[in-house]
Formats: sequence, C-alpha cells, structure tokens
Amino acid sequence: MTDRHGCRVGPPRDGGDFATCSRRSFVKASPAVAAALVSASPAAGAEVSARAHQPPTVDGGRVNAILADLRRFGGTSDGGTTRLAYSDDDLAGRNYAAGVMEEAGLEVSIDLAGNLIGRRAGTDPAALPIITGSHIDTVPAGGSYDGHVGSAAAIEVALTLHDHDIALRHPLEVIIFPNEEGGKTGSRALVGRVLPFELDIITASGYTIGDGTARIGGDPARIAEARREPGSVAGFFELHIEQGAFLEADGVQIGVVEGIVGIRRWNITVRGMQNHAGTTPMPQRRDALVAAADLIRDVNEVALTTPGRQVATVGRIEAVPGAPNVVPGEVRATLEIRDLEMSKIASVFAEIERRARAVEEARGVTIGLVHFYESLAAPTDPRFRDIVEASASDLGYTNVRMPSGAGHDAQSMAELGPIGMIFVPSRAGISHSPDEYSAPRDITRGTNVLLHSVLRLDAAG
Repeated sequence: MTDRHGCRVGPPRDGGDFATCSRRSFVKASPAVAAALVSASPAAGAEVSARAHQPPTVDGGRVNAILADLRRFGGTSDGGTTRLAYSDDDLAGRNYAAGVMEEAGLEVSIDLAGNLIGRRAGTDPAALPIITGSHIDTVPAGGSYDGHVGSAAAIEVALTLHDHDIALRHPLEVIIFPNEEGGKTGSRALVGRVLPFELDIITASGYTIGDGTARIGGDPARIAEARREPGSVAGFFELHIEQGAFLEADGVQIGVVEGIVGIRRWNITVRGMQNHAGTTPMPQRRDALVAAADLIRDVNEVALTTPGRQVATVGRIEAVPGAPNVVPGEVRATLEIRDLEMSKIASVFAEIERRARAVEEARGVTIGLVHFYESLAAPTDPRFRDIVEASASDLGYTNVRMPSGAGHDAQSMAELGPIGMIFVPSRAGISHSPDEYSAPRDITRGTNVLLHSVLRLDAAG
C-alpha cells in the first residue's frame, strides 16, 4: 500500500529484506540518545507554556549523540564510516533513523525511490510542505559527517518542534535520501531524472541501483512515480559540512550558500593498437595509455588556464589489457567538470574535446567522449539566503555568503521549489576521508540556524 506521494506504508513485500516503518522493527537509540529524548520532553503544561515564550533552540547534546549513534552502522576503527548505499549497514542506519524520526512524532514512510520520509502535519491544509534532510550513505572508507550532519540536524529540528509542542502552518517533511554518493538517486527521482539505464548501474556495495532500491523498500519498476511536480514544495533547507577549509581558516561559524555547482561526467575511451612491448619500435606504437596521458594533462591545463572557478577531473583510469609486457590497446577513463554555470561547463568541455582531436591525430588513436551523468547547477533562492543569514545573525553567529563546490541533494530539490543551504566548518577542509570532522559546537550552531530558518519560512507564509 502506498500513500499519495507513492510512499510505501505497512509491511514489506513478500520476501523483502528492507527495514520497514514499523516501530517494533526499529534499531534502538543508544542510551545517550534515549536519555536525551526523555529529558527533552516537557514534564508539565506549565513548562510548555514558559518555554513557548522563549526562542527555541535545539538540544546540542542530542543531535551530536544521534550523529555518534549513526557510527554504529559501518563505523571504522580509524574514526571514519563505510556505509555504502544499499548495504546491510545502510539498511540498519536507515532503520535507526526511522526510529528516531518516529520519536519526533513524524509519520514515517518509504517512497517508490527508497526515500525515507518523516512527515509532520501543518495547521493549514492548503500549505505546501517545508522539507529538510540529507543522506547517510558514504563513499568507501569515508567520513562520519558528510550528509550525516544534515540528516541528524533535520531529525533534531523535528524533535525540538515536538518537545516544544510548536505547530507549524506548513507540513514539515524530513527526508533521508538514498545513494547520494552514487548519483543522488533519491533526490533525482523526486524530479524525474533517474533514467532507466541507471537502474542497472552497479554501486559500490555491489548492488545495482534497481536491486538496491528494492532492497530498501522502493520499487524500481515504478521509480518514475516517485516524481513530484515543480512548485509542490514551499522550500527545502539542507545543512551540510563545508567540505572545504574557508570557514575554518577565516574563523567564520556559518556559511550561507549562494549556489551549488553543476556537474557533468563523461566516459573516455581511447583506442590504439595493442602490441608486444618488446618487439614494437617506439616510433611505430599507437599506445593508448600515452595518448590518454596527453589528454589528462590537457584536461588539467584547460581547467587551470580558463578564467573562473571551474574544476575538471579525470578520476578513474584503466589500461587494457593491463600487462607489463603489452603496449596498451585501450584505455577507459572518466572526465568530470564542475561549475556554477552550465554554460561554462559546456565551454570547458568544448576546449577539452578540441584537444582530444589533436591527440588523436598526433598519436594515431581514436578518443570517444560519451556523456553519462548530469546534475544541474542550482543557485539558492535569494530570499532563502536572507532567511539563513538573518537566522545566523540573530543567534549571534558570524556568517558569510559562499558557493558550494560539491554536489548535494539540494540541487535536485531546486527543481521543485526554492532552496537554501547552511554550511558549518570542516576541520582542514578534509572530506570523503576518515579524517573528516566538524566540531560538536559547530554542528549545534548549524542545527540552530536550520531550526530558525524553518520557523522563519513558516512564519513568512
């Protein structure tokens, strides 16, 4: 059975092994979180009345305890986390998150794309939902903060509203998006951008996106039905670690994100002539790996010398057949270009493609560049920037406006309605590494800004 958004409710399909939104199946919170849940609950109506006249703030100990709790699922001895999308640890982490979401009074469900959704009704039946959330999957040998902070903070916002018995005019939705690290599958499904071929892509956990979606409670055959209409949300806020060192270096507490870079990716195939490494004279070689090296150098040079903030990366390379005594006949690689403007990505790629043709001619090879992924650049809404900035300032936190060089689920959500993003400092700018770290006080500040931003948007109508 599904709800009006295509969310799965009730028990799993026969033979399914995904975590459902049944309270009895939830992973229990740690003693620290359980204690925080109890202690934060008002004991009497008088306490509720007194607190209603105070500006609400989040429970910093609780949000950081939730964050620590998540490390039970895939945490590694070096302080990092490996919780690959669709893995057993991912299922357990989602199951845990669903349990805490229910403790926050949210109605929890899983939609057809596998998005874990907690919904809190608003007082105005006609009001569109305010959405907040992030992801909890990681890259292999990753950190414990990327995505996790925004997910824990979104749940903490719901818990704080529940504790203080604050009724919003708008419905509130907390969403944990699946497979963010493998292509933002959950959020892209909400805007109808998951193409059929993607369901066959094998993810880092070994499951295809289709099989993984089914495993977490979605339905890959009906994933297109998870799509929501543009204009169907009042707005989306995402809290995230900066994944850069700007805030820390400048001693700024909150980043007000101005926009999220667009991303395009291509598969590169360089074909030369496979031959014996000992008997093929150097002048006669059509070495695919040497040609690929020329192209990789050109990619770096184009990105460095073109005015602007664009970046271009060759992140994966494989030589075929990969033997020490064989001249490589084929090389497979990837190209990624990022910028705040999609037109700039196009112009950088055009120059790289021009240089690829020159390498072809010089090395006697052929070079194919096949586009396979796109995530559109997403400027944040000017009004939402003002809301985040005002919330931070009113709380006494220093703040600055800045771009995001990383991709986020927020850029998919920008196709449904206005978005805002909040950054908190990252130690040394390290991310996608066990050394990834944001201090508890910074996480608490960011969560307070998220809460106040939601309240400001709700009050604005």
